[in-house]
Amino acid sequence: MEPKVMIILGSASDFNVAEKSINILEILGISYDVRVASAHRTHEKVKKIVEESTANGVEVFIGIAGLSAHLPGIIAANTHKPVVGVPVSVKLGGLDALFATVQMPVGAPVATVGIDRGENGAILAAQMVGIHDVHVRTKLSKMRREFFFKIKKDEEKLAEKLTGKYYSRHSFEIDELEGSNEYNLEDYDDPKYPDVAVIAGSYSDIKVAKKTTMFLDKMRIIYDSTVISPIRHPKKFESYMEETKAVKLYIAISGLSAHVTGAVVAFTEKPVIGVPCAKRLDGIDALLSMVNMPPGVPVATLGIDSGGNAALLAAEMLALGDLNVKQELLQFKGNMNCQ
Repeated sequence: MEPKVMIILGSASDFNVAEKSINILEILGISYDVRVASAHRTHEKVKKIVEESTANGVEVFIGIAGLSAHLPGIIAANTHKPVVGVPVSVKLGGLDALFATVQMPVGAPVATVGIDRGENGAILAAQMVGIHDVHVRTKLSKMRREFFFKIKKDEEKLAEKLTGKYYSRHSFEIDELEGSNEYNLEDYDDPKYPDVAVIAGSYSDIKVAKKTTMFLDKMRIIYDSTVISPIRHPKKFESYMEETKAVKLYIAISGLSAHVTGAVVAFTEKPVIGVPCAKRLDGIDALLSMVNMPPGVPVATLGIDSGGNAALLAAEMLALGDLNVKQELLQFKGNMNCQ
C-alpha cells in the first residue's frame, strides 16, 4: 500500500511533534510514511524523497522542523502537491520556525499550522485528501463530533467543582448543535456550487482578495467571492456559510485579530486557507491570531498578504482529484518558472 501522506522531519528530535500527526492518521486510517531529512544538511535527500513520493502517488506532504525551518519550503519547491508545515519550538518559542515556514514566496505555498501542532497538521492533510475521498470525510466528521463530546464532558467535570453560594447553573438545550457541522455527503460534489468560496473580512482586504481571485481565474477554478464580517454581521455570515456549504474549500482573508478564519472553521469541516493582511503591526497580529488554532480546527495559514499563494494552494488541493485543475496548475506554475 503506497502512502497517501509523507511526513518529513528535519531532525529526529522533532518526533514528539510528528507523533501527534501519526496518531491522527492512525485513527483516520490514512496510510503514511515517515522520513528524516534536513533541508540544509541533506538537501539532495529531501529532493529525492519529494520527487519520488510525488511520482508514486503521495497526495500531501507534512514538513516538521524547528529553528530556521526551511524544510517545508524546500518540499514545496519540488512538488505540485500540497505541503503542510508544522513549525517546532526549539528557540524563541518557535517563532523563528513559524516565520520561516509561513512566509513563502509566490509559487511555493506552505499551509502552516500552529507551533508544535502536529495533530492539526495531520487533520489539515486529511481534509485535503477528503476533498475527493468520501471515506476520509466521513471519518473526519466523526472525529470532529468526538471533539465536541470531549468539551461537553470537560464542562460537566468543571461544573462539579463549582460550589459557590451564588453559582446558578442554567440548562441549555444544545442537542441540535451537536450535529451542526455535518453536511450532506451527496451535496459535496453538486455542480451548482463553485469549488472555492473566497471570504474577505473587510473592504480593506479587497486588494489581497483580488490577487487571489485573479490567480483562480487564470487556473480556471470556479469560485464565489464576498466581503462579510462575522463580528459586524454574524447572522449574515452564518447564512453565507449555509449557502456555500457544498463548496470544496474556503479561502478566508482578514487582518487585525483575524476572526474570519476562526468563524469559518467553526461552521465547516472543509479545508480553510487563511491569508492574514497587514493592517497594524505589519500583519503579525493577524498571522498569529490565524495560525494558532486549538486542536481539531486547523487553518492552512499562508504568509502575510499572500493572496496568490492562497489560490495556488487551493489549486494543489483540488488537483488531487481533478485532472483538469492539475493540468491548469502545472501549466501556471510552469509559466512562473517555479514548478
